[in-house]
Amino acid sequence: MNKNTKNNIYNFLLILFFVFLLLFSFYTGMRYVRLSSAAGFFFKPDSKVVQVMNLLHYAYVDSLSAQQLEDDAINGMLKKLDPHSQYIPPALLPAVNETINGNFSGIGIQFNILNDTVVVINTVPKGPSEKAGIMAGDRLIVVDRDTIAGKKYVNNDIIKRLKGETGSKVTVGMFRRDVPNLLYFDIIRDRIPISSVDAAYMLTPETGYIKVSAFSKSTLDEFRQALDQLRITGMTQLVVDLRNNSGGLIDPATQMAGLFLPKGTLVVYTEGKNSPRRNYYSEERDTSYLHTGLTVLINEYSASASEIFAGAIQDNDRGTIIGRRSYGKGLVQEQHDLRDGSAIRITVARYYTPIGRSIQKPYANIDEYYDDLNERYRHGELMQADSTHFNDSLMFRTPQGKIVYGGGGIMPEIFVPMDTSYFSEYYAKVMRHGWIYRFALEYTDKHRKELTDMPDYMALEKKLAHDHIMYPFTAYIAKQGLPQNNRDLAVSGAAIGNMLTASIVRNIFGEVGYYSILNKEDKMLQTAIETLKQNNSK
Repeated sequence: MNKNTKNNIYNFLLILFFVFLLLFSFYTGMRYVRLSSAAGFFFKPDSKVVQVMNLLHYAYVDSLSAQQLEDDAINGMLKKLDPHSQYIPPALLPAVNETINGNFSGIGIQFNILNDTVVVINTVPKGPSEKAGIMAGDRLIVVDRDTIAGKKYVNNDIIKRLKGETGSKVTVGMFRRDVPNLLYFDIIRDRIPISSVDAAYMLTPETGYIKVSAFSKSTLDEFRQALDQLRITGMTQLVVDLRNNSGGLIDPATQMAGLFLPKGTLVVYTEGKNSPRRNYYSEERDTSYLHTGLTVLINEYSASASEIFAGAIQDNDRGTIIGRRSYGKGLVQEQHDLRDGSAIRITVARYYTPIGRSIQKPYANIDEYYDDLNERYRHGELMQADSTHFNDSLMFRTPQGKIVYGGGGIMPEIFVPMDTSYFSEYYAKVMRHGWIYRFALEYTDKHRKELTDMPDYMALEKKLAHDHIMYPFTAYIAKQGLPQNNRDLAVSGAAIGNMLTASIVRNIFGEVGYYSILNKEDKMLQTAIETLKQNNSK
């Protein structure tokens, strides 16, 4: 090889090296830009975090998982920031996204485990299992040749086996009463909706009721459909029940509020150090519900998006908020997916109601933040309205002059204390062990044919009352080790009987039957009905 040829090869390799170096610098520079623009800082290779991770890997006495160290480090950083920034590991991310999206891919059954056997409670209407011929009461024995009956599985173990990619097949073997052999079904998995509107029915000839349990991508469509159905049956006023609604997505909440507000009305706004103010306005053009009488029920477990809805209705003098002060979760999170299939949710702003109230309660002391609901109970806030004290600096006035307060949560105009009139030691033990739900499941399973012969939930309710359902229930509880206590039953018997009836009805007629019965003894709901009646008479 002559000298010129060697020089040419050398020059070519040198040029190739510089091209590689340039591309590498560009790539790392772009990564730095992305990281710095998203997070505002960048860990250098010689940073303390990287040094400590490497030291632990090479010098620690026992073997360590680099993945676990990273996860722990991320969780440690986020824990010091605020209560709602969080790291979501790869294994949990699909379930988290399912809740947000309002659906998942599976076979479409509601089930529970009874004596180590999976019992189908209901099938999703028009879902894969119903189409295949699976029925309520069937027992799931085999999944893809694997016998699961009689094993100590929990609900999540069964869910993992039944969920899968849309279009994939799963073969299940079911035992059905009065059928000698197992029934096998080939089921093609499909998208299964996760309903966020639990129930919608008429309380009175003119008063509708809608229970919303969360805010997902499907909530607005579900809510609007429920509204339209109630209007057809004569609804002119409405109770929206947001109790125990922990929130979800902001857009469905603002759009739902927009159904009751004129187009262009401010619903909520967000603002943070690196997030300029963003206003959310009502965009609804349909005026069908602008003048519908409205009350909203909230309690100490109503949070986030449910507080946005309640705050928008309250600040715009559109309806009456009834119940107890809401949770006070007013921090905005953005989710960023990471390369290993995990994700991180970072707080980027705060929610403010239309007149400028911050929904977020203080969180300088994280332990006190998580103990807040217990503290409310201890100092009597859940029992008496005047036990809640607000600083005058947190006082605001709505356009019509109504006084409201910021500083954490939404305080209702009409306070309804927690109902403890039926509490007793017997009641507490029954609830703690979940005996009502378990007995209802076993009773339904044993009497399914006669219960399904009932034409509607009202007929079934009458039958259960006629059969004195409390007698077999108290006998069942006694076998579990809790003797009958007539003194406590005099206090708690009616409440237990109501919940028991509602739970059995739910197994046959679903959520509408359940809430229709349970709500009969609901003092907050009765207050809402009376408030609407008074507002109509003005």
